[in-house]
Amino acid sequence: MNPLGNLCTSLCALCVSVVYRPPARCHHRDTEDTESPLLRFAAVVVLLRLLKALIAARFAPKLPPLGESAIHMRVWPNDLDLNMHVNSGRYLSFMDIGRVELLARFRVFRKSWKLGWRPINGGTMISYRKSLLPWERFTVKTRVVCWDEKWFYFEHRVERGSGELAALANARGLLRGRDGNISPSAVFELAGSDPVESPPMPEAIRLWSEAEAAR
Repeated sequence: MNPLGNLCTSLCALCVSVVYRPPARCHHRDTEDTESPLLRFAAVVVLLRLLKALIAARFAPKLPPLGESAIHMRVWPNDLDLNMHVNSGRYLSFMDIGRVELLARFRVFRKSWKLGWRPINGGTMISYRKSLLPWERFTVKTRVVCWDEKWFYFEHRVERGSGELAALANARGLLRGRDGNISPSAVFELAGSDPVESPPMPEAIRLWSEAEAAR
């Protein structure tokens, strides 16, 4: 089985094991496992979304280094907070999926997985504009803005079905192998892309990067 097939099988097995995990044996009623299968299923919805995105990416066209990907999702009840809109932390999970899907669209994900390279998020700067409401369709758009010797810098746009901007974020990430971090140039080489120079770093990202370095 190829690396993507192995990953998909592992994710499916994880989902099943969480949803159908039997209650722990105990001798006291006050320590009994009362967690419902519904709550356990909610914990793996993000994994199911990732699985769907990877399968769709397999059949989508390859993207160039500065290309933009778009994945479509719907708001489910487990995404909501007490205000009945998407929890602020859930947006970060949407963006995690966007970055992994972008790697797959670069045709790097399967190769890097085989080499033992794993995606790492080094930080996110996010602002929220509009709420995502129950059952609403939305789109997560992801692209590489620039890079340096260590990090890729991404832009994430979460857009409502109407096209309104719900959230805007920049994230920095890299691939890490058994022997340490993988440079962006090595990632592009693995993708079979022609050598390309990074676009100029936007001022907001430069200031953010300097602030992180000073912490």
